[in-house]
Amino acid sequence: MTLIKSISGIRGTIGGKPGEALTPLDIVKFTAAFVTLIRKERLKEQLVLVVGRDARLSGFMVNQLVCGNLQAMGVKVIDIGLSTTPTVELAVPALRADGGIILTASHNPAQWNALKLLNHKGEFISAVEGAWLLEQADQEEFCFASIEKIGSYERQDCWIEKHIRMVCDLPLVDRDAIKNAGFSVAVDAVNSTGGLAIPALLQALGVEVIYPLYCEPDGNFPHNPEPLAEHLTAIASLVKEKKASLGFVVDPDVDRLAIVDENGQMFGEEYTLVAVADYVLQQQAGSTVSNLSSSRALRDVTRKHGGQYQASAVGEVNVVELMKQTNAIIGGEGNGGVIFPELHYGRDALVGVALFLTHLAKSGKSCSALRATYPVYHMSKNKIQLDAKTDVDTLLKMLAGHYSDEEISTIDGLKIDFEHGWVHLRKSNTEPIIRIYSEAETAEQADALAHRMIETAQQMIAGLS
Repeated sequence: MTLIKSISGIRGTIGGKPGEALTPLDIVKFTAAFVTLIRKERLKEQLVLVVGRDARLSGFMVNQLVCGNLQAMGVKVIDIGLSTTPTVELAVPALRADGGIILTASHNPAQWNALKLLNHKGEFISAVEGAWLLEQADQEEFCFASIEKIGSYERQDCWIEKHIRMVCDLPLVDRDAIKNAGFSVAVDAVNSTGGLAIPALLQALGVEVIYPLYCEPDGNFPHNPEPLAEHLTAIASLVKEKKASLGFVVDPDVDRLAIVDENGQMFGEEYTLVAVADYVLQQQAGSTVSNLSSSRALRDVTRKHGGQYQASAVGEVNVVELMKQTNAIIGGEGNGGVIFPELHYGRDALVGVALFLTHLAKSGKSCSALRATYPVYHMSKNKIQLDAKTDVDTLLKMLAGHYSDEEISTIDGLKIDFEHGWVHLRKSNTEPIIRIYSEAETAEQADALAHRMIETAQQMIAGLS
């Protein structure tokens, strides 16, 4: 059993003992702490909070616990039911609510669930707010409402449809071009709420031929829900069998988008954002942002269009913060997360689908031909196992000094940019390891960069002991 308490939310496996998993007692405690935080931030007693969930098997149970506890704290609850993370993010400001809770463990397997926490802008709470919330939860000094102040409950089931209309109304989304292209599209929604959202969006965009795969939102995940190539063999086969134009894959809460080309080959999660950014930058000048572990291809495409690219620390909240600081017109993360500020500051697979299809339609190319227009990079992911006594911060400083002639970033661990590739090292907060991400023009070069870094680090570790 696992319970992970972090500034971005509370995530854990269902069942087990309190404090060791996501049990009803933990759900109540952290929900009450969130209300306490928002009440302090908003300087008001009567709060309105939006709640939405993905379709995982524990969702209904967790939803009842959360909504009931919010009412017990005197909150007006607007429950938008089966939804997506970006849909809840849009609903919060649209309803002038004081915050929101998304019940989803994102790409984690079925035994997991989580509380993702939003402020009144529909954006994830900050690191400072998250730290305060965790401290408040540990103290357990909550004040529940008396009988005359118990909160109210309202159900609204229209928000996915509203989200779709907002996406379709964006100036850069060209429904006529998409309709005239005559695309046929396969969809793998891992039996979660993407099965409600993505086929309906495609129909609204004028796509007439849709091949749904795992689009029944019953929470029975047919494969590992993280949209990686090794988990997506079924949709790859379906695209080839049906001779579809392409396939779209989303994770359970629909904030990540992966694409399969007409040959059943992965477009590459890193390239979802690259392709969408390419289209957006063709229409208007501007800057872009992704995190330090995302592909260099976004930087290359941005510079090709005369824009400026910057990298943030890993984490959506950090990407959003830097996008605001730089007025970036498009950004996101290399895991298929597209953030388009004209709609909202959150990863959104729906807006990713609409902008990508517009781009593909206007390009006149096949999906594979479009992919071939982008710089080719390969990523390698590795780790260094450490002794629990290893001083990781000192090790990273030593590595930074060793490679001081290269371009160095220390805003999130250590990133070293070489001429033909980069390496990013981040220490884990939960186990004694350093995660190593590397990228180069070939898979062999990316692996070699990582192994070189591992050897250098191990030599330094030996010197420290």
